[in-house]
Parts: sequence; structure tokens; C-alpha cells
Amino acid sequence: MKHLLLAAALCLLTGCSANYRDQSVEVMTEPTLDLERYAGLWYEVARFPNFFERDCVAATAEYTPRPDGRITVLNSCRDGTLDGELKQAEGVARIAGDNPARLEVSFTPYIPFAWADYWVLDIDQDYTVAVIGSPGGGLGWVLARDRALPPARVDAALQVLARNGYDISQVERFGPDGAPL
Repeated sequence: MKHLLLAAALCLLTGCSANYRDQSVEVMTEPTLDLERYAGLWYEVARFPNFFERDCVAATAEYTPRPDGRITVLNSCRDGTLDGELKQAEGVARIAGDNPARLEVSFTPYIPFAWADYWVLDIDQDYTVAVIGSPGGGLGWVLARDRALPPARVDAALQVLARNGYDISQVERFGPDGAPL
């Protein structure tokens, strides 16, 4: 398992993933992210395809603040079908610099260079819908506190990605049960 996580981290850092973003567009992050309010369980309602979530359905991400100021990240999904095997990966996130919306995440934190950008581009006032991206353009998600997010809210979140230069025609969407649409 450690070898798989190492390969995933190296691939993220060296550009093995697709690039879904026009690099000439400046990435804007959430100006006032409160990490305490951001903590908790999120459901993945849309994402750009990536190798480490291949065949993942009903994906969730849970963020738990730690005493050292970092955040424990627990990603879970079902393999292939809603009844598929539960897959989980635990990692850690840290603030990159002085902007709490610009995080770095690692699933192999014992390797110093294995941190990937995880930027919160937007979050609604109630902390119920979040838009995540990486400035390199290889990753992006729409997360929600409720899996049954109305299509209009998903579309609005995708427009945040579009304003940040992402090609949202490549996004995979998931229904209220977590299955692909």
C-alpha cells in the first residue's frame, strides 16, 4: 500500500494527471476560509477524472483538525459500484504560506516533497458547497455536505472552476446516490 501511495504522490507532483486548466488564467481562492467550519464530512458531487479515483463511486472526504494545526484527511469511496469494496486513503493537509484556502495535501507525509496543492477556490456562506482546484490544473472537485445537491447549485459551482480557467466539459458528475450520472 505504501508503494501505491508513493507512486500516486510522485505522479501528482510530476504531472501524470491531465491538465484541465488554462494556465494563463489566474487562480483565485476563497478570501476568508474558516478551516474549523470547513472541517467535517463532504460528499463528492463532481470531479475531474484522475488516476487515483479511477472506478471510485460514492466518494467522500472527511477533514479533522489536529492539535498541531494540520488537518487529517480521510478519503473514502466504493470500488466500481455502490456495493463495491470500500477504499480509503488517509493523509494530512497543511496551510501553504499564510492563506488558509491554499492547502497542501499528502498521503505520504513522510516524504518531504510529496505534497500536492489543494486550493479552496470558493465556499458558500453556509459552508455547504465547496469548489476545490489545483493551480496546475490536474485536479478539481465540487464537494457538498449533502450528496443530493440540486443541479443548479452544481452548475454554479462549476462556473467557479470555469472562471479559474478550467475546462468544465471534462467534469464527471455524480448523483444523489454517489453513482456517476
